[in-house]
Amino acid sequence: QVQLVESGGGLVQPGGSLRLFCAASGNIDSITDMGWYRQAPDEQRELVAIITKGSSTIYSNAVKGRFTISRDNAENTVSLQMNSLEPEDTAVYYCNAETVTYNNRSPVKNDYWGQGTQVTVSA
Repeated sequence: QVQLVESGGGLVQPGGSLRLFCAASGNIDSITDMGWYRQAPDEQRELVAIITKGSSTIYSNAVKGRFTISRDNAENTVSLQMNSLEPEDTAVYYCNAETVTYNNRSPVKNDYWGQGTQVTVSA
């Protein structure tokens, strides 16, 4: 089991910046990829950014060049620096951790989610 706790959301004006944090606890040695997803009202949850244990990153086209994901494996945290925020970035942002454990030598993947943090971009 892995527990994820997010912080850092809030209200910001267009063009502003916010930094989101996510702290992992529990079976942290099983964590592989970590990432951020977001869900706007009446929309499906979508990928924002992923970072692997080796710090390779993937970004959605919507945030590429504006957002930066980073990870501290020693502190078991992942953060998302969001710059040049736009009203379209308004959503609940969720931290995600993928884990791999082994059952009779067979890998078992699981996904864990934080409770979400609201980001609102508005004048």
